[in-house]
Amino acid sequence: MFKTILFPIDMSPEAQQVASLAIDLVHQHQSQLVLLSVVEANEDPAHPQQSSAEAVAKLLAQAQALFNQHGVASKTLEREGQPAFVICDVADEIEAELIVMGCRGVGLIEETMAESVTNRVINLAPCPVLIVP
Repeated sequence: MFKTILFPIDMSPEAQQVASLAIDLVHQHQSQLVLLSVVEANEDPAHPQQSSAEAVAKLLAQAQALFNQHGVASKTLEREGQPAFVICDVADEIEAELIVMGCRGVGLIEETMAESVTNRVINLAPCPVLIVP
């Protein structure tokens, strides 16, 4: 059903928790998995390490190794920019049929909802988005 699944990852615990669900989905649907991490041009105070290309490359290598341990081959992509827009652009570029991502919960607060990466991806994505709290 889902030929290509995009799994955007960052260094948050939520992204790591979603990995097991992504593994299950890939096995169940025999999907191709694409791991994406975004080097943020503007440093995020909550995750300053996302502004380092070296740290993002290391994160992608670790994630790929984890998926390999579970018998899931994956392709990795590293991009630079604003995460929500990059995620949606990459989903369109690779013709993803599903985006699977975690949610920190901060976007659920009314004042910050418009700025949340999750909310932007939901509204801009060219395919269905599975948000895992």
